[in-house]
Amino acid sequence: MRIKKVEAWWVRIPIEANRQHRSDFGRLTTFDAAILRIETDDGIVGWGEGKNAAGSAGHYGTLVHMLNHEVGPKLVGKDPADITTLWEMLYNGVRHETASQSGHAMPELSRRGLSVAAISAVDIALWDILGKSLGVPVWQLLGGRKAERLPAYASGGWESADKIGEQLKSYVASGDFRAVKMRVGAMDGAPHLSAARVRAARAALGPGVELMVDAHGTYTVADARRFVQLVSDCDLAWFEEPVSGDDKSGMAEVRSAGNVPIAAGESEATRFAFRDLAVLKSVDIFQPDPAFCGGITEAMRIGAIASAFNLRFAPHLWAGAPCFFSGLHICAASPASFVIEYSLGANPMIHDLVEETVEVRDGMIAVPDKPGLGFTINERVLEAHAQSK
Repeated sequence: MRIKKVEAWWVRIPIEANRQHRSDFGRLTTFDAAILRIETDDGIVGWGEGKNAAGSAGHYGTLVHMLNHEVGPKLVGKDPADITTLWEMLYNGVRHETASQSGHAMPELSRRGLSVAAISAVDIALWDILGKSLGVPVWQLLGGRKAERLPAYASGGWESADKIGEQLKSYVASGDFRAVKMRVGAMDGAPHLSAARVRAARAALGPGVELMVDAHGTYTVADARRFVQLVSDCDLAWFEEPVSGDDKSGMAEVRSAGNVPIAAGESEATRFAFRDLAVLKSVDIFQPDPAFCGGITEAMRIGAIASAFNLRFAPHLWAGAPCFFSGLHICAASPASFVIEYSLGANPMIHDLVEETVEVRDGMIAVPDKPGLGFTINERVLEAHAQSK
């Protein structure tokens, strides 16, 4: 089996006006991603996804061009089952043979950002191909699954203080969720304004529902510490991305300022960045995004680091179908995982892009049993919303 064709598209799907929300990213009117298709010479197709932009919106022209014209040609003729070898080849670039012989990484200078986003898309598609070629789901190739269904939390929460309780309660009712996440930070302004929204949310939800908050890295260390003190009695399950991912030592300061667990990692790429988060004692929960951190291969390595440092693992899955389904398989196989992020914002990149129905029941989501990643791309939707290459 050899790779025959590699093709990527910038897919941009409009979000209905009445389902759009506003956050520190502004008003999101489209859901965007780089969607990758890899075909083998015996007709097996694997789908991948790469991400390089904020939230669910952004420009993917450069990443798609890179996949089609730089990365793709390197893959044609290769064995798609050589997943780790191809990962290291793309990561180490022209020195990949020397790195392989030496037994340690010698990455290209551009070892983060677009480079790893492209590797992520390729890696996800290769696992999809391997599973399909063997007739088994990816979780089985990763070592098996620990459960047929996994707990999920409702991810959303942008409303004002007088409406946030109603919004989050609607999430709980829609899928019997036992945990919800809301946004805080720059979208509100001062920390006390975010704290007021959190207090309103906790009052509406009561003590029986887990409540997480996400600042998208928009606080300073001082403001994040103020926020932690202001909500110290709200029993938060975690405080996500309190400060910029570039300030890992600052994140450690926030973690030590209170008793709220700190979660982060959606902006991080590769196991090396997560090693630093662990060593600096910056976080309690790793949140790698499979479409940005390095794909399924790297996410499993990151999960192993979490387990080694007695940390927990909850991937960032505000994404399209290839990334989201990857997260299901990763979490099913990882000893450190404990919950799945499920978007309650408009997400046509999951619900419209695939033929399958993706839903949460009784606060749980099923792990796919089909070969590969377990989804079928809706070719009509892809064709309708694919931008020119």
